[in-house]
Amino acid sequence: MQLDEDLLKILVCPDSKLPVQLATQAMLQDLNTRIAKGELRTKTGVTVTEKLEAGLLRSDGKILYPVREGIPVMLVDEGILI
Repeated sequence: MQLDEDLLKILVCPDSKLPVQLATQAMLQDLNTRIAKGELRTKTGVTVTEKLEAGLLRSDGKILYPVREGIPVMLVDEGILI
């Protein structure tokens, strides 16, 4: 999945204001395996059930924001705890 480079430069975590970067395919594969096992939760404790097509990883590596249908979901409650 490609996101516009200019968009990536301005996007930040809505909670911490830390920059985000596109997650690697290897990371997405690992996360999707964990989703299938019911191991991932959002910041609000909701189990993640939807497979990730792409994601934006916060620079500290603690939160990932999903990208759905090419649109970054930059909502604090949708952040996935890594």
